[in-house]
Amino acid sequence: MKFLHPVFFTAVVLLLAGCGQDKPATSAPQAASDQKVVVYSARAEHLIKPLFDSYTAKTGVKVEYITDNAGSLLARLGSEGASTPADLLLTVDVGNLWHASQQGVLQPVQSDVLNANIPAHLRDPENRWFGLTRRARTIVYASDRVKPEQLKNYADLADVEWQGRLCLRTSKKVYNQSLVASFIAHLGEEATAAILRGWVANLAVAPFANDTAAMEAVLAGQCDVTIVNTYYFGELEAAGKAGSLKIFWPNQANTGVHINISGAGITKHSKRPEAALALLEWLSSEEAQGMLAGLNLEFPVHPAVESVQQVKDWGEFLADTLPLSKVAEQQVPAVRLIDQVGYQ
Repeated sequence: MKFLHPVFFTAVVLLLAGCGQDKPATSAPQAASDQKVVVYSARAEHLIKPLFDSYTAKTGVKVEYITDNAGSLLARLGSEGASTPADLLLTVDVGNLWHASQQGVLQPVQSDVLNANIPAHLRDPENRWFGLTRRARTIVYASDRVKPEQLKNYADLADVEWQGRLCLRTSKKVYNQSLVASFIAHLGEEATAAILRGWVANLAVAPFANDTAAMEAVLAGQCDVTIVNTYYFGELEAAGKAGSLKIFWPNQANTGVHINISGAGITKHSKRPEAALALLEWLSSEEAQGMLAGLNLEFPVHPAVESVQQVKDWGEFLADTLPLSKVAEQQVPAVRLIDQVGYQ
């Protein structure tokens, strides 16, 4: 029997070991040996630092992060290109995740863990982004001036009954753009335009910069009803400032309450894709989901994880299960329609 010369044998082994380096990221238990993951986060530091500290304590992997608004982070990823230090993009709203995927700054990944932990309608069909928490955009009303039986659907707020009684956040925020996009996906552009025109006609005052200001206007008697993400209501409630405000779950006889997400994807030029995937999988786990959703009073994406008690107390509701990829596809028509009807 002939034996390979030791030097030749070593070269063959090294060559074989280098094969397959360009494959998409897949689940990798050895990721803990990569001692760092860099995250670009549109979520505030106080909502992510406890999670990252917990992950580091558990795995020994250090998580470095930069926080900024979603638009700035996307622009940064685009300008940095292949030289970016970022491994993971963490942001809010499917609209931002969709824009990131369209700009080519995220890479597809294959993960049985993510597929098992995150329902299909809350992740990208091409596996470029994954929902990590759910947020409901729903109706909040002044219970001392409005009876819950007066409310039913989002569209009903366009009725003349609500003239001079409606407050809204500006349409410039992606949260409202995604809400309108969901209307288009369900109803088409013509019906959505009619709803928006009715909303604009019913505004008591000009749209507000944020959801909290809109709720404060309801409390002050400037209007009687508004539409907000529930965690903003939760913040007021936790601070003892909700007063007469109550949550109402609309569209319970048809589409369900509009649901959006915060989520993440691995950057196209990640230097540590396996380590980034390990962190992403952990964020979808039962261990992390309660903390992740609880920190911002959101809803977990993992079906086995319960919401914190304050969120539970808002009551059960039918949630819209339209794939968020379908909502994201209507982002551009939504913005165009918003401009056409004069919703500022």
